[in-house]
Amino acid sequence: MVKLDIISDPICPWCYIGKTNLDRALDQIPDHPFTIEWHPFQLNPDMPAAGMDRRTYLETKFGGKDAAVKAYAPVVEQAEKAGALINFDKIEKTPNTIDAHRLIHWAGIEARQNLVVDLIFKAYFVDGRDIGSHEVLADIADTAEMDAALVTKLLGSDADTADIRARDAHSRKMGVNSVPTFIVAGQHAVPGAQPPEMWAKVITDIMAQIAPDT
Repeated sequence: MVKLDIISDPICPWCYIGKTNLDRALDQIPDHPFTIEWHPFQLNPDMPAAGMDRRTYLETKFGGKDAAVKAYAPVVEQAEKAGALINFDKIEKTPNTIDAHRLIHWAGIEARQNLVVDLIFKAYFVDGRDIGSHEVLADIADTAEMDAALVTKLLGSDADTADIRARDAHSRKMGVNSVPTFIVAGQHAVPGAQPPEMWAKVITDIMAQIAPDT
């Protein structure tokens, strides 16, 4: 098997689009060699714990409503192309994602990481839910058949918070400055929301390389 590490933030639309494209390629090649692990990266590490109004956030970040609309035009276009449903009109808040990253980490321990990432993306981009809310995250954990009561207890503590921040800092130190970033076999970095065709080629090439060893 070949390790595919994905550095991502749950509020990043390009990460959602990138996963959608990757999943399409993996579905087309069900015997692919990848084992996938998700890693934390906070686009807004200084976001208040309670989050902030999304419109205020976007207009502040991009310098006004028109600039924000222009900046998100490529996102809308690529999401439609990928078949990744995004209901921007439902998203009222930009959350702090540290707790979502903690849930993704715990899901990895239980081999439910890909499912939980999918559920978090759906909650935020499709349903417009506040993925900074402990109640929402516990509900996602329950849907993924994790122990929601335990997750609620952990979220109420600082369990693994320092570890998540340290892993985020490590990625930045290694040169990651945007997400998604995909790292193939621990050495080849692939930035951005790549199309399914690119992933299909990568998978085919890897399978050809490892075939003689099987």
